[in-house]
Amino acid sequence: MSNAVSASKVRPALDLLYSDTEQALAGALDDLLAQRCAPAAVLARTEQPEAYDVALWKALAAEIGLAGLLIPEELGGAGASCRELAAAAERLGAHLAPVPYVGSAGVATATALTAAKTATRPGGGQEAGIAADLLRRLADGTVTAAVAVTASAMPADTFPAAVQLSGPQPGDAAAGIFRLRGRIDSVPDALPADVLLVPAEGVPNGLYLVEATAPGLHRVPVTSLDMTRQLCDVSLDGAPARQIAVGASAAAALDAGLVTGAVVLAAEQLGLAQRCLDMTVAYGKERRQFARQVGSFQAVKHRLADLWATITQARAASRYAAACLASDDPDTAVAVALAKSACSDAAVTAAQECVQLHGGIGFTWEHPAHLYLKRAKASSVTFGTPGAHRAALAGLANLPAPA
Repeated sequence: MSNAVSASKVRPALDLLYSDTEQALAGALDDLLAQRCAPAAVLARTEQPEAYDVALWKALAAEIGLAGLLIPEELGGAGASCRELAAAAERLGAHLAPVPYVGSAGVATATALTAAKTATRPGGGQEAGIAADLLRRLADGTVTAAVAVTASAMPADTFPAAVQLSGPQPGDAAAGIFRLRGRIDSVPDALPADVLLVPAEGVPNGLYLVEATAPGLHRVPVTSLDMTRQLCDVSLDGAPARQIAVGASAAAALDAGLVTGAVVLAAEQLGLAQRCLDMTVAYGKERRQFARQVGSFQAVKHRLADLWATITQARAASRYAAACLASDDPDTAVAVALAKSACSDAAVTAAQECVQLHGGIGFTWEHPAHLYLKRAKASSVTFGTPGAHRAALAGLANLPAPA
């Protein structure tokens, strides 16, 4: 039998280069973020009770349209794909923008989109309508949403059981209201959210929409390693909710959200890593020791060269994951696991090198290097640790587990 591979079985190569649209979006974001996210301003905000920059997020969501990138045009969005979403995330990561972009424009939006598409069971039209209405509100930037899952949740996890349905109150059935009770710890991007999408255990399991102002919903900020993305504990004590997906539809919607979150967060980590490298190279050119630029010393040059190679490999993984998700490629699960593990490691390594190669100034509170290191460390365990994704990757690639 011929060893030639049939042309019909060869998958077309995905274009990993940045499109003109992605480059234009990145340029617009850089111009705005350079003005609004100066390192001193970001540092000052981490010392305030309200760490998120809500005004900046409104500008990004409504004026530039970041909130509606994934949302179809018929629902008021841009009708773009995960490629554009990831390209924007790179710039936000480079500037450490304290905005709920990953949680709202990524995780929550993808969850609501999938819920709207998969609510096909008898009577599911109402659920799809609720999801579509949420998407319209997200697209125009008037509402911010978050999915109430712990920060360590990752794609393909079992359905969360922290929240359950509680007994209904008079009139709930007629109004299509459900009651939720439970607690979810360490939820990312939930503090500034106007709406929470809450997975709840039941018969069957379901996904529920809870307004942030609903009675019985409580959010308690927690001291987070990365105060530019502050976590909070969410508790529900009979909070009223509306169902947007149930059973397999709910599981599919939640998984879609976590997959998108992992891809977008990987892109953000890539942007952070590249900024750390750029900062360190610039410092190596201007800092002089023994009458020479410190960047000219062999030990420093080799470390920066190794870091450049690491980031270049991570960029390929991140771009491939975004392209796979955008085209619904069958290799998406593998690409996501690879991207999140590679970009997590690259971001932490780049931030650590940034601190060390800046010398004494890199260890000071006034220099932004510690902010990048905290974001990198916190993001590396959000939506799955590198080790967890490598373990998932081994299973997907049919590799044996370590002895």
